[in-house]
Formats: sequence, structure tokens, C-alpha cells
Amino acid sequence: MTVEQSGLRTHRTFVVLTVAAFAAAAAVYFGFPHEKEIPNVWVLLVKLLPFVLAVEAIAAMNLSAAVRRGIALAAVPVCFLVYFTYFVPKIFFGEGVYYLVLMLTPFLILAFVLAFRLGGGSGGTARRLGYACILLQLSGLEDLAYLTINPHTDPKWTPIPEVWSWADHMTVRVGHELTKNEAFVFIGVHVVLAVLVLTLPDRFWRRLVGRRAPAAPERAEPEPVKAGG
Repeated sequence: MTVEQSGLRTHRTFVVLTVAAFAAAAAVYFGFPHEKEIPNVWVLLVKLLPFVLAVEAIAAMNLSAAVRRGIALAAVPVCFLVYFTYFVPKIFFGEGVYYLVLMLTPFLILAFVLAFRLGGGSGGTARRLGYACILLQLSGLEDLAYLTINPHTDPKWTPIPEVWSWADHMTVRVGHELTKNEAFVFIGVHVVLAVLVLTLPDRFWRRLVGRRAPAAPERAEPEPVKAGG
């Protein structure tokens, strides 16, 4: 495969993944009710699909430094404006705050990963950052923080409840409402997984998915030095 063919294939992958990510996001936004409840694990996976496609699209981006700079000058302000002129007004208005935050969090993760990639970061590290952060979002850390950093006086929330009946994102993956100690283990496992995603060497992930390391570019043999030349 020539360099030109490889570049076209990479750009095609980026374009296809980008279109698929936007289409999946639209399908989730308009096709599912805007509520915090997650009825089953399949709904959770479908709602995560736009995020996965977007991370892969960002990782597949293969642009020159000049093009990345030009896109960054538009993309970073656009990401900020989406946050500032869509999420902020709706949150202040009190319209489905919980659901808005559920959308805002992966949006911010993708904005950070995109900024990293446009700044010259590698596709592999972009994947690591995206998937580690979504693991932390799904870990239950926010639920624990809600219970510990807020000055609760309602007996429902203090001390820490023995059963976490509200945490649908945990319940649908385990199959039952978690006890307090189970929730602590659940959180710990996700944090460890996020750290592993960030720190394990690339060769581990290539072996896991059955990929070979990219071949080193061939180097031209030096011309022999002629006597008297």
C-alpha cells in the first residue's frame, strides 16, 4: 500500500466514524426518553455507542500540524459555546438537570480528548484518555462524592445508605441493587481499570486485540563511497 493510499484510508475511516458518531448521538438524543433511569444494560450500551465512535474518530484523525491548528481554532471555541450556550442555560433553567449532566460529562471528556489530539497527541493516548475517563464516569465516584462532600441532614442520605438503590448505572451491570460495601468494591475496580488503561504499555493492548506492532519504515541503504570520489 502506498503512502497516498494509506492516507486516504485513514481519512475515510475518520470521516465514516465521525458521521456514525453524530448519527448515533442523534438517534440516542431523539430516540430515548430524557430520564435518569436505565432499564437494562443494553440501553446503557446503546447510549455509550456515540461516545465510543467519537473517541475512535478522534483517534483516527491523521492531519498535518497546520490543518490541526486551523481546526483547533474553530473546534475548541465551538465546544466551549456548546457548553456555554446550550448546557449552562438549560441547567440554570432547571430543565432535566440530571439528564443534562449525564450528557455534559461525556461531551467534556470528548472536548478534552479532541483538544489533546489537535495539539499533536497520539491516537493511542487519545483512546486511553477517553476510555479511562468514561470508566471513571461510570465508576460511581460521583455517587460517593455526592454522599460525602455535601452537608446532608436528611436521614435518607446520612450516614451512607446501606443499599444504593438509585444507582441505575451500577444496578444494570451487576444485576441487583448494590450494598454499600459492594458499591465501594465496584468503584475501586473501575478506578483500577482506568489506571491500567492509562499505564499499561501499548504492546499489551495490541496483544489483547490481536494487532501487530506497526512496521518500522524501511531505510534506504547508504550509497557506497567510491575511492577517490
